[in-house]
Amino acid sequence: MPKSPSPKKTTPKATKAAPAKGPANDADAKPVANPSAKASAGALPILGSVKSPLRIFQIYNAPWQRDLLDPKFAAIDNSDLNSEMAEFLILDRLAKSDYVQGAKLWGALSWRFTERTGMSSADWVKAIEENRGKDVYYCDPSPLNEALYHNLWLQGETAHPQFFALCQAFFKATGLPESELTMIAPAEQFATANYFVGTPQFWELYLPWINLTLATANKKLPPKVRDLLHTKITEGPHKGLTYVPFILERLFPVFMKTVGKKLTYQKIALPTLDNQLNVHLRLLREVKNLSHSTKSAWLAAVWVNYRNLYLMQTNGKDWCAKYLRNITPTDIKFS
Repeated sequence: MPKSPSPKKTTPKATKAAPAKGPANDADAKPVANPSAKASAGALPILGSVKSPLRIFQIYNAPWQRDLLDPKFAAIDNSDLNSEMAEFLILDRLAKSDYVQGAKLWGALSWRFTERTGMSSADWVKAIEENRGKDVYYCDPSPLNEALYHNLWLQGETAHPQFFALCQAFFKATGLPESELTMIAPAEQFATANYFVGTPQFWELYLPWINLTLATANKKLPPKVRDLLHTKITEGPHKGLTYVPFILERLFPVFMKTVGKKLTYQKIALPTLDNQLNVHLRLLREVKNLSHSTKSAWLAAVWVNYRNLYLMQTNGKDWCAKYLRNITPTDIKFS
């Protein structure tokens, strides 16, 4: 497991910090520390100051996004970076940089964090303060998926053509538990978008595991499947991106049940988004969670039938015929 370099004796300037150290082309990532904000007595500081035990960065990809960032996070200019690894490359570089040396918790969020979660920096830090002592804090910016899909892999098929078949090949090549692809997962196992704040112990396990998993897939996948993995999507909202980031961002629950099983975690609730769910979605999520906690195949079948009726009404017969699986109570398994 690679070790981070020792911190330099000098401290980056507050208004224009040097690029984070990491692999080649370090200039692609340009963290801007903001140590001016102060926290109340006894509270965790809010931002990515190099002197703070809690350092949260926010990534932006274009100059116009800079004005939309939360001023109490530390900005990272990602406008020059062009990598299919997306935020994972930034996280990897931060982990090897002086910017996280000595931090007890750190993470890097996207420029859309507040838009997608309804959370400000103060809200996020308060939630961490109220649940101190965990190795990783995370959230799910799409609670609707928690209500409507068995897991993130089946959900991915509705957003990315050939996604599920590709994931089956990916899991087989890397030795990951293929049963995870079809099992019913509770809401706490739904997490995408890399909205993580973790301890050094978390990052020292998680990032090398992600890199090793992708490297193994590249080595062992059949050539045609490997080419598909790295093929750019040609239509839809993810046009221009490959399948890589959409598979990697769904691996967090698998990591937490395998290599990271001894780590502690806290999923942070998103009240603004939860309040937007209609009564059916709230009930669907509750029934699915209850079926998982009780391991009740009967309740799971109730959820499947209710979910299918809901999607038939909202998305139509053709959509359901394409994406929904007919699962009987005897077929149901829990993650």
